[in-house]
Amino acid sequence: MNNSKLMIGILLVSAQLSYGQTKEFTLEEAKSYAIENQVIIKNAQHDITDAKERANEIRGIGLPQVNLTGQFGNFLNLPVQVIDASFFNPGAPDGALVSFRAGTDYNSSANLQATQILFNGSYIIGLQAAKNYASFQETKAELTKEDVVYNVVQAYQLAAVAKTNLSFVDSITSLTEEMVNKQSVFFDLGLMKSEDMDQLNYSLLTAKQSQMAANLQYQNALTLLKYSMGYPVDGQISIAQSVDALISKKTIGPRNIKSNLSYELIKKQIRLSELDLKNKQFSNLPNLNAYYQQSYTAYRNEFNFFDADKQWFLQSSWGLQLNIPVFSGGQRHALTQQAKIRLMKDQNSLMQMEQTLKMQETQAKNNLLNAQSKLELQKQNVVLARKIYQNATASEQIGEGTSIVVTQKYNQLIVAQTQYVGATIDLFQAQLELDKIYNTILKN
Repeated sequence: MNNSKLMIGILLVSAQLSYGQTKEFTLEEAKSYAIENQVIIKNAQHDITDAKERANEIRGIGLPQVNLTGQFGNFLNLPVQVIDASFFNPGAPDGALVSFRAGTDYNSSANLQATQILFNGSYIIGLQAAKNYASFQETKAELTKEDVVYNVVQAYQLAAVAKTNLSFVDSITSLTEEMVNKQSVFFDLGLMKSEDMDQLNYSLLTAKQSQMAANLQYQNALTLLKYSMGYPVDGQISIAQSVDALISKKTIGPRNIKSNLSYELIKKQIRLSELDLKNKQFSNLPNLNAYYQQSYTAYRNEFNFFDADKQWFLQSSWGLQLNIPVFSGGQRHALTQQAKIRLMKDQNSLMQMEQTLKMQETQAKNNLLNAQSKLELQKQNVVLARKIYQNATASEQIGEGTSIVVTQKYNQLIVAQTQYVGATIDLFQAQLELDKIYNTILKN
């Protein structure tokens, strides 16, 4: 009994530890996790399956359609027939009528009917449209996947920047705290003014506030990353790649705006509109169908339909049915014109999209070049500002500087770091926008 309790306790502790474990992700692992787990991507895959089933539905219309029907009837009152009396009695007065009840109390029938399309222009176009619609949904699903991965990459990059910034602020806070601790010794010995010591403590408090803010930014960035990935928000994750590792990552794949998924989606929409126009035009053509029908009918005055010696009457027929559209009051013409207008609008949308992508490409390239130059300059500024701050703190410690100068140099360092963070984010965003234009987000 004691062993059982011990084992249960060990299992519970193990479960709690495993739940609280932090899972580390590289950028590629985060993207793969999102592709497998994001609900919006799963729904896009369902849309593809649904489109394929629609194609199967349309294909089935052109296959033989076979139906079995059965019918049973019981006349509570047999129908009355009326004929001229002369039919039975040639000497009957003119206009005399004879009425009688005809039929049986019970009747039943079974019918087999098969139909087959021989020619239908709309069916032929419908098959093509169904296949193209499935292809349209596949491209739409790729666009959805790209949007999800775009958000994951953006969130991962923000988390990497926030983590680097937190590390920087931690080091500055430690350096400031170390300086304050050393200077407090001189203050206790009366070798330092109270005003200078207060100024240093103010700098330390400011650094700690910056540290708290940087940590909050990092935690919020991780939360955004978990949400973008479809990872449980209450789970614990960390990122494995640094800002430098992400910046050094090379872009691969074709660099052509016509490979853009939105551009490709409009092209497929144009194909669907072309097929819709053909469908409207083919509706003016004749339709030809074939049919075969076989039925068994029985009439009884007693309910004995299943007796072997009672007769069922067979009737069989086959034929062709031709439907020739002649006049529809201008409806078919109006529908055709509407389809032409939709096609022209889609073609205009494609031209507009091409111009939009060219404009976005130019802007993204310019932004990327500017961000690269700006980041290099800001990186040098941070190195220089940190060196100046360290020199100021060293001078303060040996009595050659003032606490006011230290505070000024600290603020200068924080400004430089903030600008560096902004330049890094700008660089990531410019590269990400360019990758989206060229449809290389999923390939990288």
